[in-house]
Amino acid sequence: MQTLIKLKLFATLEKFSPEISDPYPVRSGATAGELIDQLNIPREQVKLIFINGVRSIFSSPLQEGDRVGLFPPVGGG
Repeated sequence: MQTLIKLKLFATLEKFSPEISDPYPVRSGATAGELIDQLNIPREQVKLIFINGVRSIFSSPLQEGDRVGLFPPVGGG
């Protein structure tokens, strides 16, 4: 079974964005970390995970229709 989510990758993570990210299929019961692995993004490159506008963690489960945003570490000066 698959679950369809809306996926948005920001800044330097955009290069990992699939051609179609809305909707994007993941395995039913998948976590945010499994999504990141599925996209072949090294986990250390992901600093912030938001699911439906709420800060989340790698072990957060994904559900049908979730809006997922992934952000890299941000540097500044």
